[in-house]
Amino acid sequence: MQAVALPARAGLRWVYLGWTLFRSQPLAFFSWAMFISLILMIASITPPIGPILFVALMPAVTFMTLCASRHAAFGEKMMLGMWFQPLQKKPVFKKLIAMGAFYVAICIVMGLIAFMPFMSELSESVQTATTTNDLLPLLEAVRTPMIIFGVMYVLLAALFWYAPALVGWYGITLFQALFFSGVACWRNKWAFLVYGLCWAGVFITIDLAMSLLALIGLPDTLVATLQIPVNIAAGSVLYCSFYPNYISVFEASDTASMIN
Repeated sequence: MQAVALPARAGLRWVYLGWTLFRSQPLAFFSWAMFISLILMIASITPPIGPILFVALMPAVTFMTLCASRHAAFGEKMMLGMWFQPLQKKPVFKKLIAMGAFYVAICIVMGLIAFMPFMSELSESVQTATTTNDLLPLLEAVRTPMIIFGVMYVLLAALFWYAPALVGWYGITLFQALFFSGVACWRNKWAFLVYGLCWAGVFITIDLAMSLLALIGLPDTLVATLQIPVNIAAGSVLYCSFYPNYISVFEASDTASMIN
């Protein structure tokens, strides 16, 4: 299995092709992104079980998104029952759930590695913040372990980025998928850098636009209400961009030739 090495400008192309794919069926992809946002919101208010379950289901959700994008790319209209069809095959579902469980386990281990050496400083800063109502010492104490965790998470994300598609469509083992995904991300690191910067720019622009609306006099509640669908729409395009990202690297399709 050979991963294509693409130029840096491919990252921008992935974003554009994601927008093109979203425009083909905007309601379907917007509804899917809204569903994911709802699940994320429920997970965030039900710790620790909610976040753990959400992370464990990420590979399955990613594969469902890729399958829906493939249907849309071939001009097939996405119906409600089609979203869960990719998980109806027992080997695929079991592998994706196992991948999610492995992902959760690694995240927990990384958290322990990043935070355990700083537990005494963190405990002292928590006590200080509690007695003085000053969060600055806590933020300073958390900064270093968060940086360590962030660096490790980038490496972890590279291993799992393409893994759901490789397991779901090629039927390879989990560790083979992680290996091929890591190699593919490394070969396309500059394209991913551009890709990440593009999406950071998109969401920062949305925040700035909403802040501008607040500055010109719109009520904060109205601005916050307007930002929700805008963020969901941007997230929809982001999810759609996963598919051209994948096929341009692993399937040497017309998308790859368009980028080159």
